[in-house]
Amino acid sequence: MKKIAIIGSGNIGLSLAKGLVKADFANAKDIVLTRRNIDHLKPFAEAGYLVSNNNKQAVANVDIIILAVLPQQLNTVLDEINDSVDPAKHLVISVISGVSCAAVREKLGDDVEVIRVMPNTAIAIGQSMTCMASDNASAENIADVTRMFETVGSVVKINEDLMTSATALCACGIAFFLRAIRAASQGGVEIGFHADEALKMAVQTAKGAADLLLLHGTHPESEIDKVTSPKGCTIAGLNEMEHNGFSSSLIKGIKLSALKAGNLYTKEG
Repeated sequence: MKKIAIIGSGNIGLSLAKGLVKADFANAKDIVLTRRNIDHLKPFAEAGYLVSNNNKQAVANVDIIILAVLPQQLNTVLDEINDSVDPAKHLVISVISGVSCAAVREKLGDDVEVIRVMPNTAIAIGQSMTCMASDNASAENIADVTRMFETVGSVVKINEDLMTSATALCACGIAFFLRAIRAASQGGVEIGFHADEALKMAVQTAKGAADLLLLHGTHPESEIDKVTSPKGCTIAGLNEMEHNGFSSSLIKGIKLSALKAGNLYTKEG
């Protein structure tokens, strides 16, 4: 099993670490977790993971380096580890929004293989929608990283110029769908349910809708057609939502998030 260093062990990094061990992709003792304050990593140390606040030292003896810091922290981290990165040995994976493979190589060297990955917070329960891109990684490394992230959800390989769009649709998208569920539960309260009942009903209904598409491989409109009848209550509700901009507001929100995601990192940052 390959040795892995996760630089910047926040929610995404820690969820990935747990997923890799749970799926037998790696052993806890082969994963180094770094964070400035390692007190936060005490439960992981007790579970057998290696923990460190020294990024340079952490990457020296591993095969895979996963960059999971905030965009504004990236240049400092790359400067720290630069001398320890060996293109013949290391594969670098970046899960940082808005940072291109080329930007990482600019700091670490043109020969370093870099794969850019965008999971979402559902990684915590093994249900991430992860998008992946690279402009120089080998087919073998692409396959390894695909298997790695399949331990925590689904993976789609895309062109790198679509990664900021993937951030908006999949990473920010978690919040958009959660807001829709919250709104549905509030509607449930207005029509007579207690808040906890309405939320449970809205959550399960949303889950059922998603599973219909995943399991049947159908288009949303074909499933919608099964619920709508002439002069019925479903079509009346759908049309009222559309008159008030339901679909268009969601589309506009995704477009704005994509624009914002492309500006999270600058070389000077």
